[in-house]
Amino acid sequence: MTDIVTIRGDLELLTRTEQLFSSVREEFVCAARDLETWSRPAARQVAGGRLRRGGTHRTRKLYSPSALADERGREHLGALADRGAQVRIAATALPHETIVVDRRCAILAGLPAPGGREYTLTTAPTLVGGVYALFEAAWESATDLDVFLRGEQPHLDAGSRTVLRALGSGATDETAARELGMSLRTYRRRVAELLAALDADSRFQAGMRAGELGLRG
Repeated sequence: MTDIVTIRGDLELLTRTEQLFSSVREEFVCAARDLETWSRPAARQVAGGRLRRGGTHRTRKLYSPSALADERGREHLGALADRGAQVRIAATALPHETIVVDRRCAILAGLPAPGGREYTLTTAPTLVGGVYALFEAAWESATDLDVFLRGEQPHLDAGSRTVLRALGSGATDETAARELGMSLRTYRRRVAELLAALDADSRFQAGMRAGELGLRG
């Protein structure tokens, strides 16, 4: 592999990293905002199988709080921890998403695009070392999954997320209630319930709190 390679799309990512994932010897670390960054579910299963066959000794995974926003995410991360991976949740949304293998290769994920994400692979020691140092800093300030789940992370149902989205739109209560097919009284009651779930004293504070936790409508 050359020092820096650019690849496009999940399929090419899997193809180009097959040997890399199967050759993990000491450590595999991953940072992601959510469960969609590193390929689709089927692709993740293939990658996970390669890692298990490769004999990874230590796996660390760091996620933004939004990865726990629904039951599917909680179950997936819980299963990872049950299989021996160390899983932590960052205090806020992660600005960068990366994989580092044995401190010898780093993969950086680009932003989502219509034609698929663009990924950058590098084996340049200085770049890999810098990416790994950033991961370590984020990891040290993050919270273990089980501790995070025992804390104040609220679970919002579909109705609460709809109300959260309406609050974020800036619509008046009357307009939001009408668009959601609720009476004004019901809408305001749901807003009050949302504020209580987020431990917020105002609608503005609720929006700030939801952003800090990575919760979206």
